Amino acid sequence: MPNERLRAALLEHGLTPADLAADVGVDTKSVERWISRDRTPYRRHRYAVAARLGVDEAFLWPKALSPEQSAEASESEILTVHPHRWTVPRDAWKRLFESAQEEIGILVYSGFFLAEDASVLRLLRQKAEAGVRVRILLGDPDSAAVAQRGADEGIDDAMAAKIRNVIVLYKPLRGVDGIEFRLHGTPLYNSIYRADGQLLVNTHVYGAPASNAPVFHLRKIAGGGMVNTYLESFERVWDEATPLE
Repeated sequence: MPNERLRAALLEHGLTPADLAADVGVDTKSVERWISRDRTPYRRHRYAVAARLGVDEAFLWPKALSPEQSAEASESEILTVHPHRWTVPRDAWKRLFESAQEEIGILVYSGFFLAEDASVLRLLRQKAEAGVRVRILLGDPDSAAVAQRGADEGIDDAMAAKIRNVIVLYKPLRGVDGIEFRLHGTPLYNSIYRADGQLLVNTHVYGAPASNAPVFHLRKIAGGGMVNTYLESFERVWDEATPLE
């Protein structure tokens, strides 16, 4: 089977196999075999290709790392573990979004604590105006998943009401170029707050509000698989969500 991830990465960067071969110091036929036959390069070449294309080695060749190497790399992606969301320093959310150069992503049901913060809304606008892509996924207040979450937390219809309130709070950003909103109806196992390769992941615990659940601060590194797992989950939810009208 061909390595479609490597082929797509080359196309995205406007590179030919010959270009990549010259950049990493191998024969063009070697690169063609990496693509057409999914051959795995030597480790030094995997690193060079991943660095040239700006992606993780594990994304291009997920079977290349040993379980021990993958586990060690993933453990290194964990920067901090906060026991509760309310213990995360207030300015940590802003520092995260301020660090974004390419993309900001927010996956929540309501994320009310962010939407009510005028300084966060101002920062999201500034980032979008600077060319950063901002994507915000909110729970569909009419969905079964949101109703179930409200029941699980013991607040019932208040969950949907919070989301409707947040939609109103985000109204000043709805017409800003570069900021996209979608509604989703998926079971939300984690809330995800992304700035490029850094994440704050708020886990969800049955029967407890999100503010009382742990938060992981993660940073993507070569060979690690934890951050990619959350990023791929975000993309799946985004693809299935509907634009907020």
